Amino acid sequence: MTSLTRHRPHRGSRAFLPWLAMPALVVFVGFAVIPLVGVFALSFTTWDGIGAIHPSGFTSWRAVLTDPGLPHALGVTFLVMTVSWAVQTPLSILLGTLLAGRQRYRAVLGVVYFVPLMLSSAAIAIAYKALLDPNFGLGAGLRIPVLSPDWLGRPGLAFGVVVFIVSWQFVPFHSLIYQGGVQQIPKSLYEAAQMDGAGRIRQFFSITLPQLRYTIITSSTLMVVGSLTFFDLIFVLTEGGPGDATRVLALDMYKRGFQASLMGPASAIAVILVLVGLVLALLLRRLGGRDAGASQLEGA
Repeated sequence: MTSLTRHRPHRGSRAFLPWLAMPALVVFVGFAVIPLVGVFALSFTTWDGIGAIHPSGFTSWRAVLTDPGLPHALGVTFLVMTVSWAVQTPLSILLGTLLAGRQRYRAVLGVVYFVPLMLSSAAIAIAYKALLDPNFGLGAGLRIPVLSPDWLGRPGLAFGVVVFIVSWQFVPFHSLIYQGGVQQIPKSLYEAAQMDGAGRIRQFFSITLPQLRYTIITSSTLMVVGSLTFFDLIFVLTEGGPGDATRVLALDMYKRGFQASLMGPASAIAVILVLVGLVLALLLRRLGGRDAGASQLEGA
């Protein structure tokens, strides 16, 4: 009788758990699923954003898929994604590992590194655009030759500036993720490595990096999926220029929908962005192997 009495509240609490997820589910359906279905439906229509909506079948999809600008925008998007991931990941791992240690002023450094993430992307773009102006920017004011070139007027330099600013803004966030991952690694592993005579570099490559495998997958997923939505920073900084050197897919969607009043093709591009993001997220999850959460619980 006593054991039955003990287990009844446990079963009741388990039965109540699904209801706790209902508010989050309602918000997700209302702000994610329903708008996505609406955008998918708009991709089969002709609409200028103001007047009546007219069904047009696959006209918008045909116009988007046959546009030679789509492969270019998609290529620039993947290039920004790849290069920014290659820059952010090593820096984030190193900073996260540093901040997870017991160095003096670690908390102060953590706050300083986190400042760029608290700034608006549009404000950052405006500030860098003014600083890099070849006539009135930092290079002209301080007469520093390195900062004097027209950074935003040359395709290669403009692309490099975009990647630099994106990395500068989001490395703190991913460093915070890696800091938490490093702090979850059992100290006994490092103690055993020290007893075997392993130095800090050997410990980093033999213990820290392997133990951060699932953290790397999580951080990479956020980087990759987030890079598909880069818009405000690029729009304010370069507007996709010079030429189309920094015209990513999200910016292409905006220009079609709100500047050319072609909501049908813009909606089709939005659906393509969602599909690309889902495919990339699933691929990264496959690379991570079994469930990361279960592995962390097992390690704990």
